[in-house]
Amino acid sequence: MLAETLEGVRLSPSKRATYVRLVLAALTAIVAFKTFWFARWGGWTDRKLADFDAFHIVAQRAWRGDLDQVYHFEALLKMQMEAAGGATGFMPWTYPPQYDLLLAPFALLPVGLAYLLFTAATLALYLAVLRKIADVNFAPVLVILFPALAITIGAGQNGFLTGALIALVCLSVERRPLLAGLALGAMVIKPHLAIAVGVYLLATRRWVALATAAAVVLASSLLCTLLFGWQIWTAWLGAIRESASYLEQGSYPLYRMISAYAALYEAGLPANIAFWGQVTVAGLALLAVLIGTARGTSSRFALGIAVMVSVMISPYAYDYDLPMLGIGLALILPDLATLASPRERSWMYGLILLAGAYGLLQSARLAVQVEQTADPSRHFTPAIGGFALMALLLFLLGLLWRRTQPAPASPQAAQHHV
Repeated sequence: MLAETLEGVRLSPSKRATYVRLVLAALTAIVAFKTFWFARWGGWTDRKLADFDAFHIVAQRAWRGDLDQVYHFEALLKMQMEAAGGATGFMPWTYPPQYDLLLAPFALLPVGLAYLLFTAATLALYLAVLRKIADVNFAPVLVILFPALAITIGAGQNGFLTGALIALVCLSVERRPLLAGLALGAMVIKPHLAIAVGVYLLATRRWVALATAAAVVLASSLLCTLLFGWQIWTAWLGAIRESASYLEQGSYPLYRMISAYAALYEAGLPANIAFWGQVTVAGLALLAVLIGTARGTSSRFALGIAVMVSVMISPYAYDYDLPMLGIGLALILPDLATLASPRERSWMYGLILLAGAYGLLQSARLAVQVEQTADPSRHFTPAIGGFALMALLLFLLGLLWRRTQPAPASPQAAQHHV
């Protein structure tokens, strides 16, 4: 079984080292290849834009004094077409201004070098904190996460950064609440991925961490207002409203999304039904967090559940957000062997692999087509990742139910009581 094969690796230090080296070597090769690709060296002069290209365009606008224009989709499309040297796929921008500020220094570097610095630094940070949490489970977790790690590198996305920030919250919440609050506050760059962990901190009364996070959000918002002006906030809110209509129309690459909304919409359900399906899944995810904080559940296990369901709450979640799920997996693994059978654990690992690998394979398939954006099959490609995570959520709820049930009394204990 998959579980027995992966979990057997941790029993042998030599096997663990071999698996880790192989995965790290593969990740390094992908980073090197994509650095050449983003730099437009060799045969990639006329390539289409990818996610990090959008990051670089926004970073440049932060220095030009017209950053609010990136939140106007027509103006942003012109910027992207100019950067691509012609027609290109459109990538709307809905990140908070704090993320714009974080990206600004990368405008000082060519796009290829900026990509390399951003990806290598965030990947190194992510792997360091993941290793700290996973310990002997580091190798199997890396194998399970490999497709998600590969696709995050390929797009030049920020899944490593958000995953590392949530990992810092997990590592610090018990003994260094100020650091945990700073890391949680930094999640303002992608606030929808911090909701579940915020609910966990609220349910466990981590007031220092929550107050620190709130202070970070307020201070960073004030700084962005001073640097970019009040209009940056109205522009950002306008972009969010406009992106909601894009999502309703199915204009995003939904096959890459891992949300219940994307899965149900691509399955043929109307947008309003898919939306209520997402609301239901989000409610169940938050219920899992609350159950996890109940008596009988270890703090590590409960926090791991909160981290894993973090990627299931928003309709706007992609496969490159899955590195965060790996942090949660590393947290619950020590308890998993006593709660789930090898077959159940195999299914769980398989669902995580499927969620990451599906988008990776579909992206590779579409990348070989000359006119990717004109591919009519895109709208008929199911969002399998969303179904995988819905199944994973049901599995986690089942684990919580078992974890919170009292153990049956042994016959000896019953006789002694009589």
